[in-house]
Amino acid sequence: MRIDLNADLGESWPRWESGEDVALLDVVTSANVCCGAYAGDRELMRVTCEAAVARGVAIGAQVGYPDRDNFGRVVMEMPPRELTDELLGQILLLDEIARSAGGTVSYVKPHGALYNTIVRDDVHAQAVVDAVQGLPVPLPLLGLPGAVSLTIARAAGIPVVHEGFADRAYTADGRLVPRTEPGAVLDDPAAVAAQAVRLLGDVASICVHSDSPGALGLARAVRAALEDAGAEIVSAS
Repeated sequence: MRIDLNADLGESWPRWESGEDVALLDVVTSANVCCGAYAGDRELMRVTCEAAVARGVAIGAQVGYPDRDNFGRVVMEMPPRELTDELLGQILLLDEIARSAGGTVSYVKPHGALYNTIVRDDVHAQAVVDAVQGLPVPLPLLGLPGAVSLTIARAAGIPVVHEGFADRAYTADGRLVPRTEPGAVLDDPAAVAAQAVRLLGDVASICVHSDSPGALGLARAVRAALEDAGAEIVSAS
C-alpha cells in the first residue's frame, strides 16, 4: 500500500533557522509550502523549495486566507472572485519560486480556516476550484474526504487527493475537531502513529503539522509505524 506523508512548511523563520523544517524534509514525501499570505515570505519560500528539491520532496502550494494576524485560522468573508484571484496569485508565486529552484508545484492544499470552510461551504469551495482551474494545467487538490471542494473539483475533472491527519482529533462525522476545543491537537507519539496506521486505506496522504508540539518526533514515529504496517511512503502527486 502506498501512502504520502506531508507537512506544512515555510511558515516561520524561527522554525527554519532551528533546523526543524529542514529535518522534517528528510522524513516527509510532500511539503505544503506556505505561499506568504498568512505567514512566511518570498525568501522563506525559496529556501524551502530549494531544500525540498534537493531531497526529492514534492512541493505543494499551501494557500489560505490573506490574514497574517490570525495565521489564516479565522474565516474571511471574501467575495468569491476576490478569493479566487488571491489564491491563484499565491499558487503562481510559489510556482515561479519553485521553478527557480529547479522544481515545480505539483498539488494544492488549502490551509487553516479555508481548509475547514470548504468542507461544507459551496461558495468558497467553488472559489478554490476556480483558482485551480485558472492554472495553465490544473493541479491535484488535497482535502478532507467528503469535502464539497473535492466533489466540485472532481466534477470539473481536477484530480483530488483524500487527506488524513495523524495529529488532529476527529469528530464523529469525520471532520476535524476545532483547535479551540481541548484535545484537538494530538501530541503523544504513540497515539499519533496509531492514528496514522488507522488512516491507511482511507486516505492517500497523511499530514503531520510542523507547528504541533514535538512535530519532528511525531513525523518520525508516524513514518516508522506506517513502514512497519507495510506501507510504501511515496508522494501522492
